[in-house]
Amino acid sequence: MSIVINSNEYPHTPYPEPYKEIKVSLNELREFIKKSVDQNKQSLVIFGANWCPDAKFLEAVMQLPTVNSFLKKYVNILNIDIRKYEINTELFNFFDSDINDGIPRVFIMDKRGLNINLDSNDAMRMARELSSQEIFNYFQKFIS
Repeated sequence: MSIVINSNEYPHTPYPEPYKEIKVSLNELREFIKKSVDQNKQSLVIFGANWCPDAKFLEAVMQLPTVNSFLKKYVNILNIDIRKYEINTELFNFFDSDINDGIPRVFIMDKRGLNINLDSNDAMRMARELSSQEIFNYFQKFIS
């Protein structure tokens, strides 16, 4: 059974800009995942940029109270800024060497640190075409 977002919750504009132009090393990414495993939580790694309307909409949905409460309970979240494909894109290779572009990219790891959504990591690239509930259902499919 999925959790339903309250009807009075919806993303408000202006949408948040969670990306801070910070360079993330491969070691920092690995440490983030290890920390999540140590805390018995899943890792949620999102590649995006503040210029990307889909990345900003996705963040707005993630900040809705129902979604945010669910995510905080089960996952640690790391937003990785790619700017205009100028930084952090080499980290795509950590997940899949065939990925070169396209954001937002969402990678969800299980509680052992293993990626469990590799086949659909690009599902949020058209986030604005999805409803808030469809986005939340996607997360609920992989997170518990």
